[in-house]
Amino acid sequence: MKVRALLPCFVFLCIFSTQAVARIPQAASNQVAGEPRTPASTSGTDSAAPSKIDPAKEAAIRQLVNMTGGTNVVNQVMDGMQKNMKPMMANMLPPGDYRDRLIDLFFERFRSKADVRELVDMTVRMYDKYLSEEEIKGLIQFYSTPLGQKTLTVLPKLMVELQSESMKWGQDLGRQSMQEVLSEHPELRKALEDASQSAKPH
Repeated sequence: MKVRALLPCFVFLCIFSTQAVARIPQAASNQVAGEPRTPASTSGTDSAAPSKIDPAKEAAIRQLVNMTGGTNVVNQVMDGMQKNMKPMMANMLPPGDYRDRLIDLFFERFRSKADVRELVDMTVRMYDKYLSEEEIKGLIQFYSTPLGQKTLTVLPKLMVELQSESMKWGQDLGRQSMQEVLSEHPELRKALEDASQSAKPH
């Protein structure tokens, strides 16, 4: 089990995809059946293309990605993220018999579209943007040490466990905060109860 240099990119994509699920019901209701998607606007100029990375630096970055496990992290992290994200997605979507199947199909489609090569290229660009070639080589040297090797083993577990625990922490904190606010402001509790009653079907 090893952490990979592309792990932060992949974690971000998973979290972003989860947040997008919250907007699915509204997007589905607004979408016209059979209407083609509008492609993202582009400037059509060469200036929008990413700048060329120095070949020696790019080679060092790809060496860093490869020595930290390369693309093998995807399925490992995806499994952990999927386990943690499923309950959150279920809470975001209206209840119904459709929900479990929709979530399963979402993950199946997401995994089929996750091109690892794109993640690697994205990682290369990010490392090039924020780190010098000398710093990249320093990371390579660090990951060659016993501490670096332990970091490669521990960090994937830490990332997945931290996401799970932070979600629980946020839910508990949010529940406590809402209970305290409603306790301190009876007028808001009454307004909430009235609004809930009005929203129920008659």
